[in-house]
Amino acid sequence: MTPRPVTLQISLAPSDYGHARILLEHQVRVWGGQVAEVLLCVDFHRSSGRFSARWNEGKERILKLAKSVKVARTLIVDYGESSMERVSAEFFGGRRVPAKDFRGGPFFSYFFGMAQAQHRFVLHTDSDIFFGGRSQTWIGEALDCLEKRSEVLFAAPLPGPPAPDGRLRSQPGEPDAHEPHAFRLDGMSTRLFLIDRQRFHERIGALRARRPRALRNTIKALIEGNPPEDLPEHLFTDAMRSAGLVRREFLGREPGMWSLHPPYRCPDFYHRLPELVRRVESGDIPDAQRGDHDINASMVDWSEALAEMARNRWWKRPWRRD
Repeated sequence: MTPRPVTLQISLAPSDYGHARILLEHQVRVWGGQVAEVLLCVDFHRSSGRFSARWNEGKERILKLAKSVKVARTLIVDYGESSMERVSAEFFGGRRVPAKDFRGGPFFSYFFGMAQAQHRFVLHTDSDIFFGGRSQTWIGEALDCLEKRSEVLFAAPLPGPPAPDGRLRSQPGEPDAHEPHAFRLDGMSTRLFLIDRQRFHERIGALRARRPRALRNTIKALIEGNPPEDLPEHLFTDAMRSAGLVRREFLGREPGMWSLHPPYRCPDFYHRLPELVRRVESGDIPDAQRGDHDINASMVDWSEALAEMARNRWWKRPWRRD
């Protein structure tokens, strides 16, 4: 199979090491034969809040892990002035680009990865995404979709393993009447997307950073010490809707391609990681998981993660003494 002119760009940070040590190999194995470039971007800019969890565990290991992927080009996310100017010129019309969002989550690193890609088409995935079906024709089908459908700015694999009735259980989407397991969505997610950079420039031009629309999110940022900046996917979504563009997620020809995302972190998740990769790659999926894009309790016991999350809500932290 001839690789397509696409860059697979995977974002990594020290806090990702616990899952990336298992999932990175899986992701490159699934996509590596379909793309012309694999680009790993390692972000050492630490924020506050949940995105800094397990940072010390991974800060000495994550770059070594990335460099162990021989087929990949590895870059450290560069927050220097010239790098910021380059990203700003390409995606923000010369305006400022925040380093992080109000949660302490990645912002600049998404655009750095796209700007550093060698190809017009960039398939971005966060480091915690699982891929099932493992179709080796999906990239070609996605490029055909972008060529034939001028209204599509983003494409992505089907969110969750396909349900028998073809429905999505956990995301809103307009079904394609002419293709099973294909959906049109009017929102964007930075977790996983294939973007046509040229179409972005022609139809959108530039984004503009802004504060979160909900006041509580600005308060959250100030309490945790993060920039009061809205999520990049919200900026993309608003610009996409204004331009009459959409995101299209589809399974494709058999065996298709679909994704799964772990919504939490807990000991049971880390313990089960090798087993989860095996089950996703082999299609050993319980019926309760089908149609759901987030890994649910049918595959992982999330009770410990949910209890910790409830205990550690951001608005409780300033008054906690433990």
